[in-house]
Amino acid sequence: MVSRTYFVALIFLISFLFSCNGNKSKSKKSSFQSHSSEIRQGKLSKAPVFNYQIDTPICTENGCTGKYAGVEFVNEEHQFKLGLTGTDIAHNYSNLMCKYVGRKLKQLYREGKYSKVDFRTIKMTTKGMDDGDDYVEYTVSIPFKRVDNASQAMTGFDHSGGWGHPPEIDKRKYQLLHTKRKIIKNNKLYVSALKTTPEGLQEYWIQWKHADY
Repeated sequence: MVSRTYFVALIFLISFLFSCNGNKSKSKKSSFQSHSSEIRQGKLSKAPVFNYQIDTPICTENGCTGKYAGVEFVNEEHQFKLGLTGTDIAHNYSNLMCKYVGRKLKQLYREGKYSKVDFRTIKMTTKGMDDGDDYVEYTVSIPFKRVDNASQAMTGFDHSGGWGHPPEIDKRKYQLLHTKRKIIKNNKLYVSALKTTPEGLQEYWIQWKHADY
């Protein structure tokens, strides 16, 4: 009789402990779901989501090409996070292109394949600028052409542009020529004619030879 009573008591104790643990588990789960819900409904949910695709420029001995597709502008927070020079993220693709073009020109110079950018055949296209749906495509092609010798070759490339407004070319030329470290050989910059797209992108493209080449 005693053993039977002990057995029943043991079953009751196990059931009670299991019930307590189950309630704790449910309590934690409920608390977590509530916390997650607060995150989704709080300030984080109000932060804008920016969709974009930045193609890595493809460079060969003949030139560099690339494309940006996505939002035209981001807020200042994303500007600093992405290391952009302005909130016009689409136009910032010109900066990336210049970086790759300059890198390729230096490589070609070191290989004895002396080249420079062919300003006349640069191509730019934009689709969707300021049309209201916050999506734009920007493509750019920067062709190279071979030159006869090292003295004619270029190793640096930059731009001065305006996404719907005139570029500040004189300001950019001054900045390049008055750096603390004199990077432009003989202070000589070569500037393209103004390149435009029907939608309003305006670009001057700039090339030079570095002082240490």
